[in-house]
This record gives sequence, C-alpha cells and structure tokens, in this order.
Amino acid sequence: MRTPPRWRSVLAPAAMAAALAAAALGGTGAAHADDHDAPHAATPAPAHGPQPAHPVKPDHPAEPGRPQYPGKPDQPVHPAKPEQPGHPAKPEQPEQPVHPAKPEYPVHPDKPQYPGKPERPVHPDKPAHPAKPVTPVTPVKPEYPAHPAKPVHPEKPAHPVTPEKPAYPAKPVKPEYPAKPAHPATPAKPAYPAKPAKPEQPSKPAYPAKPAKPEYPAKPAHPATPAKPAYPAKPAYPAKPAKPEYPSKPAKPDYPAKPAYPAKPAKPEYPSKPAYPAKPAKPEQPSKPAYPAKPAKPDYPSKPAKPELPAKPAYPAKPAKPDYPAKPAHPSKPAKPAYPAKPAKPEQPSKPAYPSKPAKPEQPSKPAYPAKPAKPAHPAKPDHPAKPAYPSKPAKPEHPSKPAYPSKPVKPDHPSKPAHPSKPVKPDHPSKPAHPSKPDHPSKPAKPSKGKHSGHEDKGHGGHEGHGD
Repeated sequence: MRTPPRWRSVLAPAAMAAALAAAALGGTGAAHADDHDAPHAATPAPAHGPQPAHPVKPDHPAEPGRPQYPGKPDQPVHPAKPEQPGHPAKPEQPEQPVHPAKPEYPVHPDKPQYPGKPERPVHPDKPAHPAKPVTPVTPVKPEYPAHPAKPVHPEKPAHPVTPEKPAYPAKPVKPEYPAKPAHPATPAKPAYPAKPAKPEQPSKPAYPAKPAKPEYPAKPAHPATPAKPAYPAKPAYPAKPAKPEYPSKPAKPDYPAKPAYPAKPAKPEYPSKPAYPAKPAKPEQPSKPAYPAKPAKPDYPSKPAKPELPAKPAYPAKPAKPDYPAKPAHPSKPAKPAYPAKPAKPEQPSKPAYPSKPAKPEQPSKPAYPAKPAKPAHPAKPDHPAKPAYPSKPAKPEHPSKPAYPSKPVKPDHPSKPAHPSKPVKPDHPSKPAHPSKPDHPSKPAKPSKGKHSGHEDKGHGGHEGHGD
C-alpha cells in the first residue's frame, strides 16, 4: 500500500522529530549513568525588555496583642560522611559451552495444484417488459341530494310550582326537674371466698402403634457398561538436546564476626513478702425488737336504708339527709423503743513495713551522644482577662399551698326526652311530560363503484410477468 503524497509530507517531519528526541534522551541518560556528580548546565535566561515599575504597596499594620517570636537558631553542621569502600571486582565468568547443532527439519512435499474454475455460461437476454395499459379517467363524483330540514321540537311544558312546606309545630316547654339527692358512700368491698383449686387434667391416651412399612420389590440391576476400546499407541517423542552446564557461582564472602555482648549482671533475689495479719472477727448484731401489736379496727355504724324513689315524671320531695354519727378517734400509736448502742469497732492492726528493695546493678555506660543545640524558650502567652462574675440569682418564691379540691357532686340521670312530632308528608310531584319522538335520519346515497381496468384483478398475485427476475 502506497502512502499518499500529502501524508508523506506530514509524516517525514514527525519521524525526524521523534528520532531527534530519542537521541537527546539517550544522550542525557548516558551522561547521567557515567557521571552522577556532574552539575547540570545552566540554562541562559531569555533577555526581557524593561519592565514597568510596580507601585509600592503599603505595609500591613502589625497585629496588636501578639508576641514576636525570636528567630530560629542556625542548624548544626553535620559531620562529613566517611568514604564508602569500593565494590570488589567481579570474578571472570567461564566461557559458555557451545550448543549442539539442531537437526534440520524434513522438506515438505509440494502441494497439488487445483484445476482452474470453469467459465460461467452467458445468460440469455431478458425479454422487454410489456407496455402498461392506459389508466381510464376517474368518473366525476355525482351530486348528492340535500338533507331535509329538521322538524321544530315542541316547547316543553313549565314545571309545576312546588307547594310550600307546612310549618313545624312548636316544641313543648321542658319541665323543671328537681335536684337529685347526693349519692350515699359506697360500702366496703366484702371479702370474697378463695378460688377453688384447679382440677388436674386427665392424662392423654397413648397413640396407636403405626403399621409396619411394606417392603418394596428389589430394583432390577443396571446393565453392565461395555468396556471402552483401547487408545492407539502414540508415537514416541523425539529426544531433546542436552542442556548446557551452567558456570559455577563464585564463593560467597564471609561476614565479619560480630562483637561479643557484655555479660548481663545476675538478677538479685528479692525477700519474701510477709504474711498479712488475720482480720478481726465481725461483732454480732443485736436482735431487733418486736413490733407492737396494732390496735383493733373499730366497728363502723350501720348505714341508713336508701329511700325509695317516687314514680316519674313527678318527683316527690326528697327526705332530709340523716346525720351520720361522728367517727371515733383513732388510738395513739405507742412510742418507738430506742435501739441499743452498737459496740465500738476494734482497731485494725498496723500494717508491717515492707523490706527495702536491693539496689539495681549499674548498666554498662553507653557512648555519649553529641549535645543537641538548646531550643529557644517560647515567649510567655499574655494572661487572659478574668471573666466577670455571674450575678447571683434571686431565690424563687415559695408557691402557696393549693386548697383541697371539693368533692364533685354526683350528676343526676338525664330525664327521658319527649317524642319529636312527626314530620308532614311531602306532596307528590307531578309527572313530567314525555319527550317528543325525533324523526329518522335520511338514508345516504350509495357510493359509486370503482372502475374496472386491466392490472387490478391480479395485483400481487403473479401479475406483470417478468418483475420477479
């Protein structure tokens, strides 16, 4: 494939630029590999024209209240590193043995030449398409008769006037009910008898034994799989050439002997700890006095009989409420006896002093590190201003004691409401007149039939011979 001339003019400068860049990169890499300590060549600065002088910016005002930190001290000069010893020379490698010559592959026989393809027969000329018949002129659309005029609907009769609703009769005046008497106090709940013990549930009957599972007939044995035919013998692999012997590696140099560590001093034996003194016995607590017997509950007077309520709706005058007898005063409780004085706790024995630990042996002296330069002292931070004291809150006034809520009276039962008067029967509406029947729509005239001409009968069914070739 040949490259067009317009592409060759573009590709030639691109290839030259890539070659020059690769040569420059390779030259710099080789120079760096040969000499690592060579300084880089100084790039000459481009010559600029005279620049306009910028206006002098005003100095920023110093922040108030911040202390000025002293300058950092000079860093100490590191001592010169000792020269590294040179790498030992590599031993000469023995010559590699010569590989034996590989056998030549056999020459492939020539492939047979396929016979040439026969020439295709010449197709006969196709017959010319027959001329299409002339399409007849579409007939003119006939004039349809005009629709008859719609009949005028008769006017609907006016709706009859709805009669006015009769006025509801006035509700009777609600009678005044007499005030209900106060509900008497609820008597004390009587002691109910104890619930009877729950009877024991009868034991469940044992489940009947399940019938034995029937034995299924033995399955027929699978037919034996026929033995696979033996694979044909594979040809033997050709013998591989012998691998060359690798050269012997040079002996590894011995590491220098490590210096012997100084012997650690023996750990001193610590004295055994003294036994803790026995704890004193706990004193016995005195027995609590028996609680005094509670006084017997007084018998309350019997309640008066509840008066029978008179028949409704006229409530009779309620009888006057009887005066209840005054409740007896509760007896005063006996004075609580004073508890006996508890015995004094015995003094705990003083703890014995532990023996002093033996002095640790001195460690061997380490070489002294070089003295680090003293760090400058940080400037003292300014004192924060003291916060103002919060004003003391005034004491909250004591809430006055609320009076006890009076007991709410029992609400009387609502009297039965009088029956509402029956609503008047609404008059029947007159029936609406029936709508007049609409006239039938006129029948539409029949559409004219399409003209018949040659070509429409067999359209899509083999017509126009020669189209499929």
